[in-house]
Amino acid sequence: MATKSQIPGVIVRRARSSDANQIAKLSGELGYPSTPAKVIKRLRTLRPMSQHAVFVAETKADGVVGWLHISISWLLESEARAEVNALVVSASQRSLGAGAQLLAAAEAWSKKQCCRTVNVRSNVMRDRAHKFYLRNGYEHYKTQKAFRKTL
Repeated sequence: MATKSQIPGVIVRRARSSDANQIAKLSGELGYPSTPAKVIKRLRTLRPMSQHAVFVAETKADGVVGWLHISISWLLESEARAEVNALVVSASQRSLGAGAQLLAAAEAWSKKQCCRTVNVRSNVMRDRAHKFYLRNGYEHYKTQKAFRKTL
């Protein structure tokens, strides 16, 4: 279901498989190169789908200019919360409102899922993103290190 945003010409809607090419391209801008085939496969493996939402922002002139993936995290130590797993807007479209509209759609979805909070993790080097989240009502509440082990 598409919704008109407050920004003229920007529509935010749920992602479709036909968006895979632009999602893959934008993933590269975020620093995570992908292919349309991988995006389609990943979209299909988000299970259960009721716990995930992928939104795109599109314009008539440029098509899909941004996307956001949000999911519900169920933890023992706290109530269920929503987690923004990724948010990217095309470099040519940044600071024009598409990111804020994607975030608003994710927050509305999260409320419908009975989540009381939305968490976002952002790499320490993404200063512009940090300012964006602060402008949109998020608070910096924790600094941590992330660890990974390849299996």
